Amino acid sequence: MEKKITIKQIATDLDLSVSTVSKALNDSYEISESTKSRVLSYASANNYSPNQAAQNLKTGRTNTIGIVVCAINNVIISQILDGIYSASAKSGFDVIIMQSNENIDEEKRCLLALLNKGVDGILLAPVSENSNTDFLIEINKNVCPIVLFDRFNHHIETIKVGSNEYEGILNAVTHLKDIGRQNILFITGNQFGEENLRIKIFKEVLKEINITFREELMLRCDLANHHILDQQIATKIEELQFSGQQPDAIFGATDFITIRSLGILKKLNIRVPEDIAVIGFSNFDMVYSLNPPLSAIRQPAKEIGHIAFLKLIEFLNCDISQRSKLIQNYYLDTKIDFRESTGL
Repeated sequence: MEKKITIKQIATDLDLSVSTVSKALNDSYEISESTKSRVLSYASANNYSPNQAAQNLKTGRTNTIGIVVCAINNVIISQILDGIYSASAKSGFDVIIMQSNENIDEEKRCLLALLNKGVDGILLAPVSENSNTDFLIEINKNVCPIVLFDRFNHHIETIKVGSNEYEGILNAVTHLKDIGRQNILFITGNQFGEENLRIKIFKEVLKEINITFREELMLRCDLANHHILDQQIATKIEELQFSGQQPDAIFGATDFITIRSLGILKKLNIRVPEDIAVIGFSNFDMVYSLNPPLSAIRQPAKEIGHIAFLKLIEFLNCDISQRSKLIQNYYLDTKIDFRESTGL
C-alpha cells in the first residue's frame, strides 16, 4: 500500500510552510487563489486525505450518522439503506446501522448505543407512531438532530421523509371496489395504534368511497416473528370463514404481510384472486416469481433514503437557532401496479 502523504510532506515538496498548506486545504481567505490551486492540485495528484481524527477534534464532530431501522432484511428498508449509502458516499460521513426488530425497548437500546458512540445525527424509522416519544424529543432537542423516514412519530418536530400513502391506498381500495371486492381484511402490525398513518388513511378511504369499516376486518399481527404472524393471519381467515364473513380481499399494510399472505392463502386452499384478492404495500422486485403475481403499491424507497440523509446533513450544517426553518414533511409519489392477484 502506498504511504499516505501528509501536510508536512506537501509543505516540504512545495517549499511552503505547514501553516500555509493547512490554510490552503481549508480554503482560508488568508491564502492567495494561486497558492490554493497549487496546493490542492498537488494534494489531489498525490491522493492526500485529511486526518479524520484531527478534524473531529477540531470541529467537535465524529462525522458519523446513526441509523435505526425496524429490520435490515425488510425489502423496502434495504432499498432505503441503499439510498442512504449512495447519498453518504461522498459526504465525508460514516454510517452506523442498527435494527430495532420491531421492539420498542430494543429501539431505545439502539438509540442509547448510537449516542454513546457520539453520532452527529440520527436517521430513524420508528417502531410505531408513539414509540419512545419522550426520549426522542429529548435527543432531538438537546443532543443531536433526528430525521424520520418511512414511518413517522408526529410528536417529534423534525424533518420527515416518506411516501404519499393516501394516493396509493386510495387507488388500491378503489380498484378493489371496482372489481366487486368490499369485504377487505386489513392486516397490519400489532405495535400500530389508531394514530398510525396507514390505518387512518385506510379508514378515511373506505368512508370516501362508501365502504363501511368493520372492526372484525382489522387484524394486527406480530411483525417480529413470522411464524406467529403466519398463524395469526391463518387463524383470522378461518374464524371469518366459520362465521360466514370470509373476506373477498386482503390489504397488506407492509411488504412482509402482503407477500406472506399469498403463501398462507395457498396453504388454506383459498384461490387468489377468485376467492380472495390480494393487494398492499410491497417493493419486492421479483413479483412475477410469486403465484400469482402480486398487485402492489410501490414506494420510492431509494429516493426516501437519499433525501432523508441529505436533509439530516442540512440540519447539521445549519445553525441550531435556524433549524426550525428547515422542518418540513416530504411525501414522495407512490406507484401502483395491478397484476393477477387482483384479477388482472
